[in-house]
Amino acid sequence: MALFFDVDWYEARLAERGLSRAVLAAVSGLSEADLALVFKDQRELSAAEVAAFAELLGVSPVEAAVRAGVSTPVPGSDPLARIAELERRVAALEAALAVRSPSS
Repeated sequence: MALFFDVDWYEARLAERGLSRAVLAAVSGLSEADLALVFKDQRELSAAEVAAFAELLGVSPVEAAVRAGVSTPVPGSDPLARIAELERRVAALEAALAVRSPSS
């Protein structure tokens, strides 16, 4: 994972699409001043901002987050939903084991 915002990568993706930083700022809901702070590693991105960057640049949210050098969870990776799913699966396994084990 990148430790710092990869300015060159973001600039190249913007150039490939004929876009400017101003467009990136507008799409992500950032002011141009805030985006400048992001590019200088002085402001972190939210998951929604990462998603907006990814959509505009045509890359995955994971790629956008990695290239931004942040540990922001990517959209769709809700840790609470993941925990709930794991708890549901454990309960199902416990229920299946209870049915198979002999009664005391």
